[in-house]
Amino acid sequence: MSSHTRAQSSSPDSPSSATTSPQPDSTPSDPATVRPSPREQIAAAIRRERTRAGMSLSELARRAGIGKSTMSGLETGTGNPSIETMWALASALNIPLARLLDPPQHEVALMHAKDLPSLPSMSSNYAATLLSSAPAHSRRDIYLIRAEPGEPRDSQPHPPGTVEHIIMGSGSARVEVLGESYEIHVGDYLTYPGDQPHLFTALEPGTTATFVVESV
Repeated sequence: MSSHTRAQSSSPDSPSSATTSPQPDSTPSDPATVRPSPREQIAAAIRRERTRAGMSLSELARRAGIGKSTMSGLETGTGNPSIETMWALASALNIPLARLLDPPQHEVALMHAKDLPSLPSMSSNYAATLLSSAPAHSRRDIYLIRAEPGEPRDSQPHPPGTVEHIIMGSGSARVEVLGESYEIHVGDYLTYPGDQPHLFTALEPGTTATFVVESV
């Protein structure tokens, strides 16, 4: 993601050009400035949290209800993590999902969605990208949601006390929770208990929303 300045080679007419070795056409990459890919970020975070919890790879896979080969792929950065799998891992480790996505923390930050881990759903055309995890003194994570019409995103209850907030950015959607259905449009804000089962269904192509997840 970091850009590299092209080095200027000696002019063919320069007196030194005949006696000096050709200059490289670009400066070498500085390993310290190369950020890991989104998959590598997730893999490193899973290994870190599993180690911190004192679990083996097999034990974490068993508790999360996923295959050992799937678990191994996630830890090596070769697997394709879905939002369902990542929620299962977070629940098994008893940590917020944001801890497994490990976004960079800066006082001032401009982040491009393409550079951040995005988790697709296995059952619907829906993907969540963590924009900001909660700092130590707060209890909220911020996600960018992209969704298309089709199968709803069926969310199982999150930990007790979780509250979700939605601000619609484009398109429209329907949210079903506590036996009620709510249709939300651009600029609408909806909040509801995230510790209850809830459904999110995109009603228009190109639907996007900002989700804020508060936890206790």
